[in-house]
Amino acid sequence: MATCSFHEHLQSSPAWLLLLAAIGLLALLKISLLALRWVFVTFLRPGKNLRRYGSWAVVTGSTDGIGRSFALQLAREGLNLVLVGRSPDKLRDVSDAVGAAYPAVRVQILVFDLSGDISEGVARLRTAIKGLDVGILVNNAGVAYPYAQFLHELDEELLSNLIKVNVEGMTKIAQAVLPGMLERKRGAIVNIGSGAANVIPSDPLFAVYSATKAYIDQLSRCLYVEYKGMGIDVQCQVPLYVATKMTSIRRSSFFVPSADGYARAALRWIGYEPRCSPYWPHSLIWCLISLFPESMVDQCRLSFCMSIRKKGQLKDSKRKEQ
Repeated sequence: MATCSFHEHLQSSPAWLLLLAAIGLLALLKISLLALRWVFVTFLRPGKNLRRYGSWAVVTGSTDGIGRSFALQLAREGLNLVLVGRSPDKLRDVSDAVGAAYPAVRVQILVFDLSGDISEGVARLRTAIKGLDVGILVNNAGVAYPYAQFLHELDEELLSNLIKVNVEGMTKIAQAVLPGMLERKRGAIVNIGSGAANVIPSDPLFAVYSATKAYIDQLSRCLYVEYKGMGIDVQCQVPLYVATKMTSIRRSSFFVPSADGYARAALRWIGYEPRCSPYWPHSLIWCLISLFPESMVDQCRLSFCMSIRKKGQLKDSKRKEQ
């Protein structure tokens, strides 16, 4: 009797109610599958054997922060390094650190200021890597604002460098390593993007920086599709705040990793998704932000950036007084 009553109840239910229940069930199933996949790729999926891409890695912006940490982590995996940066002294410091920790790893340094003559620097990079089995490029070099500013407040040099380094330099360096990878039919390109372009709907007062990182994201996705069938994996990594000189954050925390903490997580993701946020607490923040209306996130971010601008202007005025 109870079974008949249940069937009768189902038959008497409005069609729209049954449709809503089915949609709810499908939505719950989708969320469950996404959660299970996130747990797997974040904690259980093994990193790839990076040496299968080649015996050498090129790391740009390798003298500080994420770039330096990437270099040390890649050396730990046994890859030889071509370190690219604008400071000869800092490049030698990183080279010495790699040599002390991993004596078997070979290191070449290339002094290349991406805010200078890019064509000349890229030509020297092509010469430096000619004949090397370059399997990985970490395109990390970038320029950011000193503090939050309106577009009309940016000086011409900073505006030019943001586009030149973050867009032109990054693109031409990727273009320089691709022929060798295509010849060997293997390789991985990791372009460092930013949560400013992906995680939040807008980044007011950091507009040009955010726009250049959005360019990196879209270019990476296109290159991922273009070269996937040729054995080359292209990926845009999307960090949020990391404790580096660029972010002016000195102490790491659970949600703000050190550069070493980020790089360790980042290596495990190379060769997989075309866009990822390797440090898992960052992906939690990304998910949380996506639940709020964009207009609300915009206003919160604007208020936060206005406070950064005020502090920056105060520091500037004190500097000028001195």
